[in-house]
Amino acid sequence: MSTLYGIDFTSSPSSRKPVTVACGHVADDGVLILESIERLPAWSAFEAFLMRPGPWLGAFDFPFGLPRESVLEHGWPTDWAGMVRAVSLLSRNEFKALADAERAPRPVGQKYTHRATDRPAGSHSPMKFVNPPVGWMFQEGARRLLEAGVHLPGMHGGDGSRVALEAYPGWLARSIVPASYKSESATGQTQARLANRMLIIEALQRGAHPLGVPLRGDDTALLDAMATDGTGDLLDCVLCLVEAAWAWTRRDAGYGLPLQIDPVEGWIVGVQPASMPEGRQH
Repeated sequence: MSTLYGIDFTSSPSSRKPVTVACGHVADDGVLILESIERLPAWSAFEAFLMRPGPWLGAFDFPFGLPRESVLEHGWPTDWAGMVRAVSLLSRNEFKALADAERAPRPVGQKYTHRATDRPAGSHSPMKFVNPPVGWMFQEGARRLLEAGVHLPGMHGGDGSRVALEAYPGWLARSIVPASYKSESATGQTQARLANRMLIIEALQRGAHPLGVPLRGDDTALLDAMATDGTGDLLDCVLCLVEAAWAWTRRDAGYGLPLQIDPVEGWIVGVQPASMPEGRQH
C-alpha cells in the first residue's frame, strides 16, 4: 500500500494561508480512504514533507512546467531540470518582467502562451502572475521538487519511491459543479458556494465524477470542515488526493498520463488530450 497525498499549493505559505495536504490510501475495494489533512505554514515544513520516505505518490496543485513556446523565446534549456534551474536564478520580479515583455507584443486574446495540457484542463497559463499567480507557484514549487529529488513521470527521473504528479482541482470540481465553489474574500463566501461545495463532496463520495474514484472519510468533522471552509483549500487538497488515487491505480500504465508528453510542459493527471476519444485510457 502506498501513501497518497493531495497538495493544495500556495506561492507564499503562512499560518493564514498554508500549504494544505490531504493524506489517504486506496483500499482493496478501490475506495479512497481520506485519513487526515495537515497544514504546512512555512517553506521549511513543505520541504521536510517532500523528503518523507516513500513509498508515496503526491498530486500537487501547481504547474510543473512552462509553455515550450515561452521556453524557446527566452532561451532557457529544453530539459526540465535545466529549465527549472534557469528560472530559479531569477528573482520574482525578474521572472514577471520577462513574462510581461513576452506578452506585450502579442494580440489581444492571445496574450498568454499555454501548455498542451492547459486547454483540455481549462487551467491558467504558467506565465500568468495574477488571479492566481501561477507563474510564481511554478517558480517556488518546481525548484523544490528538483531539490528534493522526487520522481516526475515523463519529465524528470528521481527517487521512484517518491512520485510527484501535477494536479488541478478546479478541473475536477468543474466536472461536477460548473459554478464557483470558493472565494478568498469573506464577502464572496456565500451560501450558494457552500451548497456547491456540499454537492462536490457528495459526488466525490459516490464516485460520480470523470475519475470514478469513490471517497470515504470516517471523520465527519473533517468532512464538515471541507464544506465550511469558504476558501476551498481543504476541498481542493482532497480533490487533488482523488486525482492521486486515480493515477496510483494506473501506476503500471504510466499513471494514466498520455503516452508522450513534452517534458518541459508536463501534464495534469487525469486530464485527457482533446483529440483522444472519450473513454480511452493510456
